[in-house]
Amino acid sequence: MKWMKFRVKTVTDAEDIVISTLYDIGLEGAQIEDKIPLTAMEKEQMFVDILPTPPEDDGVAYLSFFVEVQEDGMLKLQGESVSREKLQERIENELEDLRMFGDIGEGTVTVDETEDIDWINNWKQYFHQFYIDDILVIPSWEEVKPEDTGRMVLHIDPGTAFGTGMHETTQLCIRQLRRYVTSRTELLDVGTGSGILAILSLMFGARHAVGTDLDPCAVPAVKENCEANGIAKERFDMMIGNIITDTEVQDQVGYEKYDIVVANILADVLVPLTPVIVRQLKPGGIYITSGIINDKEQTVVDAVKAAGLKVLDITCQGEWVSVTAQKEMSL
Repeated sequence: MKWMKFRVKTVTDAEDIVISTLYDIGLEGAQIEDKIPLTAMEKEQMFVDILPTPPEDDGVAYLSFFVEVQEDGMLKLQGESVSREKLQERIENELEDLRMFGDIGEGTVTVDETEDIDWINNWKQYFHQFYIDDILVIPSWEEVKPEDTGRMVLHIDPGTAFGTGMHETTQLCIRQLRRYVTSRTELLDVGTGSGILAILSLMFGARHAVGTDLDPCAVPAVKENCEANGIAKERFDMMIGNIITDTEVQDQVGYEKYDIVVANILADVLVPLTPVIVRQLKPGGIYITSGIINDKEQTVVDAVKAAGLKVLDITCQGEWVSVTAQKEMSL
């Protein structure tokens, strides 16, 4: 089996945002090369008592993604076939767009072909169960430990074009959802991806969820994750399309229908989304946003206020921010 390796040169501070952005176009299983010192936990996971002294961190990182080469020479990318040139162009365009949000270093892409290596499965050995507060997130190849019996468990595998819950922005949203979800909640998850936020909301007790996404691959991802977590199909509806610009999608989603709208999307998408989404919220409804790098916080706050919403809460984790707001009650 042949694989095409796309290697991006960036900076260590931009690793998360580059990986997240390229996951959204279908790349997966990022292999990270940098000189950041290992944490104590990472050292334990390597099962080595004495590690060699690493070189000094120079701030440079290389991120490698592996895509299967089909018999016709095209690349297999999340259910579609693309040429090497087209995929490289996509990657370069995404990297160029990211420059608006901060320093990504060189942002150059090199391409090599390799073969007979099961990259898609081998990289999964590095994804292990972890906790989001008291929630256990666990892949299918690991078992729940006896000491975790009784915990809320989210079953999810990496390997789709979407996240697993590890990222700070997702965790910020989860904490706010847990705070506001009730047994009567109708929830809208914009940019649902793998469906994690909506699925956890349903596990928290929400009555029903709707997810929207631009990527058709979100449909099977959501279906698989709902099945893995015992979510009945009638409790989660998926819609594909751009809710910001497509009035048919807006009509299908419905107006003044949702107690909570959650959007874990970059700030520059939240700005045009917010005045649209206000119409989907019920009076008194809660709007939870994240995906906001800290220097974009005020931009989102201003957009929320301009749409007539009241800011309730601003929470932070690392360099990421979540803004929670509320629609005014009708008189």
